[in-house]
Amino acid sequence: MPGVAAEPPDDGRRPTLLCLSPSFYPDTTPTAIRAGKLLARLSRDWDVTVLSESAGPHSAGPVRVETVPSRRPRRLLSTLRRLRLDKLLELLVWPDESIFWVRPAIRAGRRLISARRPEAIVVFMMPYGGGLAGLALSRLTGVPLVLNLDDSPTCTDMHPRFPSRLHHRLARRLEDLYVRRADAVVYVSARNLAQVRARQAEAVRPRMHLVRYGADREDFPSQPQRPGGFEIAYAGAMSGWWSLLEEEPAGGLAARLYGAWTRLGRYELVKLDQRTSSPAVIGRAILAARARHPEWAEEIRLTVHGNPYPEALVSRALASAGVEGVVTVLGPVPHGEVAATLARADLLFLTLPRRIDGSPGGRISAKTYEYLATDRPILAGAPAGENWDYLSGKPGVWLVDPEDEQGMTDVIEQLAGAKFSGEPPTFDRAALHEELSYETRAREFDAVIREAIARRSAARGDGAPQPERASG
Repeated sequence: MPGVAAEPPDDGRRPTLLCLSPSFYPDTTPTAIRAGKLLARLSRDWDVTVLSESAGPHSAGPVRVETVPSRRPRRLLSTLRRLRLDKLLELLVWPDESIFWVRPAIRAGRRLISARRPEAIVVFMMPYGGGLAGLALSRLTGVPLVLNLDDSPTCTDMHPRFPSRLHHRLARRLEDLYVRRADAVVYVSARNLAQVRARQAEAVRPRMHLVRYGADREDFPSQPQRPGGFEIAYAGAMSGWWSLLEEEPAGGLAARLYGAWTRLGRYELVKLDQRTSSPAVIGRAILAARARHPEWAEEIRLTVHGNPYPEALVSRALASAGVEGVVTVLGPVPHGEVAATLARADLLFLTLPRRIDGSPGGRISAKTYEYLATDRPILAGAPAGENWDYLSGKPGVWLVDPEDEQGMTDVIEQLAGAKFSGEPPTFDRAALHEELSYETRAREFDAVIREAIARRSAARGDGAPQPERASG
């Protein structure tokens, strides 16, 4: 990896990192992809070992991955869900189900720290339980700790409501604990970072850093566009399927009572319009563009790639919104396949839930950077805030409000018309490639790790961590 290498230990061995990432390759979560990309590059200068709940198979390579099974009570959790008692899980399982991974991760981490003597511990979250394991390991062994928060526990875009007011207070205290006890904390959103930093003591603020998500241009090589039709692509999960069904007539008394029970005690910070995290608005925009141009009747479609929600739920939701004829929803696939699909699409679509009060949010979608690594037009239905700010002024990006059906229709009409006339637009984003690349992100992350090590050494007054030795 270009840049300043880590200082080698006095005994001549390569500097070592112990990483905790409950979600890791071959998982296709944004956290798993980010951790894998960063650690693959960091492994050029560091000897990297990862503890993960992911069962694999893990690819052979310079990064060692050890699967640590969770102690999750699967039968009990399954029974409660089957009995539709998810409410109890919301109230009692905190901060999330990764809490059942903490003790096994601590045991495995202590063993590896004794054997490998790492210079630092790095934890990738979410979910958030891994940070508790990191705190415990750092406290037990004296090894510097770096926490990477892909989403802030108090980001109201990701967590607009909590099971209770107490759970919100606990989330805020957990985040503050992470920030104050770690030697460095990494955020992916400048707005979230600023919000959390503002409530910390002056001495804590220098530990907080911004290292955004990234994307590598070589993962999205330019592809010839399909000769026929106009294909709009969306990559990732949409969370608004249930909200489309809420527009259906209410069920009987039992259904209404169950709904009241699930909402009981909830503490809502921000009201989000979850319908805008679905294909409903753009689906209607496609229908409107088809109505304006009857000759395009079968030519324009949206395909959602990587949907994890049940097929029956998706089918009902699409039918309820009236867009089942123009939207195709496909299940999860390996990240590399999605990248190839995006590189061939005629238009890339992104949408985030609209904030009802119009306040700016702190969430930024990981696909923002992936879309920018292509040369395809981008239509972003983004609320005010981090995602809108980052995309503003970028070449080939059309920004609209998440519920702006008219605006989406106009963009689709313009770009589809250009393709059907033989001039499909592409955009040169070469000026962004270095900024977006995981080479750049890894250099930034490497600097954070080395700064954390130096801070812990300075506070202790010696030159190296003193990891716990194996007893007996």
